[in-house]
Amino acid sequence: MIELAINLKTDREIIEEYSKGNIEQATNEFVRRYKNFIYLVAYRYVRNYDDAEDITQEVFIDALRKLKDFRQESSLKTWLYRITVNKAKNLLRRRNLISFISFSRPEEDNDLDFPDHTQSNKLENKELEEKFLEVLASLPEKQREVFSLRYFEDLSFNEISEMLGTSVGGLKANYFHAVRKIASEMKKYLEE
Repeated sequence: MIELAINLKTDREIIEEYSKGNIEQATNEFVRRYKNFIYLVAYRYVRNYDDAEDITQEVFIDALRKLKDFRQESSLKTWLYRITVNKAKNLLRRRNLISFISFSRPEEDNDLDFPDHTQSNKLENKELEEKFLEVLASLPEKQREVFSLRYFEDLSFNEISEMLGTSVGGLKANYFHAVRKIASEMKKYLEE
């Protein structure tokens, strides 16, 4: 029952609790609430599980250092999104990657569970997923970003607008173009 009450805290309450010295409880709620979000954003940029995990930890370390000073001009989610994207881009720059997203996949990914557990279906689904990620990575950065936030994170256009500082109309246009390109490329791939 106590766990339920903790989960109902607002971002403002978490910040206030942290500022008042209830650091452990506020930190636990903060991490619980945003860990998956940060990890998924980082992973979409770096395409590596270990790097995404490292970025997630770095984001929390930085965010917790600055949480008392957070001015709440945007939501915590928006603030964390920006920190995560910056850290991911910095990592990619440091490694001198030619392309924005790498398609290498760890060995342990070879045994993903799919609805039909036959080897041929696993291979087919993996190839389809890889093609989808390849098409997604080929989109212009803004289209890729808007599509990912809408499709993977299920965020509203208003939330995305706040995160990216772009008009809702512009986001909808980018999303529409991304969907059209992805659908077209996936249709071609499936017809081959």
